[in-house]
Amino acid sequence: MKTLLHEMSWVEARKYFIQNDFAILPVGSTEQHGPHNPLGTDHLIARALAEEVAKLTNTICLPVIPFGVSPHHRQFWGTISINSTVFKEYVTQVLLSLKYYNVRKVVVVNGHGGNADALREAARKMREKHEMFVSVFQWWPAATKLQPKLFNSEERGHAAGEETSMNLALHPRLVNMKAAVNEKPKKPLAESDGIITWIFDTTDYTKSGVFGVAKSASIKRGKKDFEAVVEELVKHVNTLKKMKMKDLLAKNLVD
Repeated sequence: MKTLLHEMSWVEARKYFIQNDFAILPVGSTEQHGPHNPLGTDHLIARALAEEVAKLTNTICLPVIPFGVSPHHRQFWGTISINSTVFKEYVTQVLLSLKYYNVRKVVVVNGHGGNADALREAARKMREKHEMFVSVFQWWPAATKLQPKLFNSEERGHAAGEETSMNLALHPRLVNMKAAVNEKPKKPLAESDGIITWIFDTTDYTKSGVFGVAKSASIKRGKKDFEAVVEELVKHVNTLKKMKMKDLLAKNLVD
């Protein structure tokens, strides 16, 4: 069966939504990922993961939302940033459109850390006010947990070895490894042990946009990462599909 919404006719979409209450929504960003990776890294990876999992679980997958909350990367040419309030409302409107067709469960596959707060707020709003359950899946913490020894800490930074390896595995023609650099990020101010949050931009840490070691990236490790994350996401989708809505919705204990 077709699993990509944008490839379906409305008749095919109707058939799916009559029989299913579940959907997958990939979101990402268009922002700098060093001199060697494409600006679309975050949404390209999120889309690839979501579409593969949709196929393996017979679940509908929406078109990717390619822009996200990226003001900290704005000094790098080509970065497109959306205000967090606008981004949250945009995602909410997509979810409400799905609810109109009786979708009650959605997995958002997020490819950009800057989107996380807005997505959590949107998910909470949908659960509390619209009786819809939305989970947010982020691939990089999943990869770190599933493959702790595949990349070292210096390779797991923004635009470093792990992200670059995923890009090499998924769309190698878009990666220019000759332009890859290793850069140890600076610390604008002394570390504060998590007590104080400093608000800085990427340019305060790195000139290239790379946080760590990027030259070590490889297709082989990227494929291992992708396959492990897909397997984990398939488990999550299948588990959520089986759960009853009454167990997922907010409980009202106040009379």
